Amino acid sequence: MIAEVTGIRKIRMLYLQLLYRCNFTCLHCFHGERLQYADAFTAEEATSLLTLMRDEYGTEAVTLLGGEPFVHRDLARVVRHAKEELGQRVEICTNGYRIERQLTEIAPHLDLLRVSLEGVGSTNDGIRRQGSYQSALNALSLARDLGVPTGATMTVTSRNIGEVLPLAGVLAQYAVRQLKLHRLRAVGNAADHPELLITAPSVYGRLREELASADLPLEVIVDEDLSEHGAPQVCAPSGGPREIDRVEADPRGALTMSCKAVGKDSHAFWYEKAVGRIVHRPSEADELTLPVPDVVYARA
Repeated sequence: MIAEVTGIRKIRMLYLQLLYRCNFTCLHCFHGERLQYADAFTAEEATSLLTLMRDEYGTEAVTLLGGEPFVHRDLARVVRHAKEELGQRVEICTNGYRIERQLTEIAPHLDLLRVSLEGVGSTNDGIRRQGSYQSALNALSLARDLGVPTGATMTVTSRNIGEVLPLAGVLAQYAVRQLKLHRLRAVGNAADHPELLITAPSVYGRLREELASADLPLEVIVDEDLSEHGAPQVCAPSGGPREIDRVEADPRGALTMSCKAVGKDSHAFWYEKAVGRIVHRPSEADELTLPVPDVVYARA
């Protein structure tokens, strides 16, 4: 259905939000009240969507998210299906809180564990959860010992922008290969914490300058919103690319070409779980948005 409507024939990666539920209530979380929603993919629904995307769009990788994916009781089953049955590259984005048992179980099938951190020590814990910083480092340490490659994600706020480089230094000690930076959007919980927002674009400019001149111990990726010219508001697919980097599925089955639509419910396609097919619902979409490339600051 996506191909018929947009002309897009290949989608490299599926971002699959397995559930909304989470064991954290971070100050900046874009899900907001949805963290309390019961919507979730069952193991059967998740594996069916993965298979459909592989067969119809050549999807070769999956990133599993939430909520908190390690809260999902059948996470291991989904991971094994993606890796063993479909031969896909499997990445998980997690808060890293007390995941040691499950991580040990799925380590042989995991290509990347990406842990979210919002600064060093108390800065992180003040935004996420008390004790979450050390727990995240414990998860990274175990992943290193298990031979699982690791990355990290940080949402840049007024509270932690000064800790990007210090955090990179800490992460390098745990053999973390990559730190990805995101811009905070005033949706979800962040809408209730405007003090976390950075309103002056020049602040991001200084950060980019620091990254460009720093002797980086790992690769730092700055997402489209933090790049010099920002992200385009709309990239309509009509007459556009035949191949895109990703599509994202939320726990209800709503699909979108980019996370830019988060918080707006402007989705054009849905995965109907009961029948295992993708349908087009144009009345529920404003315009499709396609991602633009991130900016990479490589280690020296």
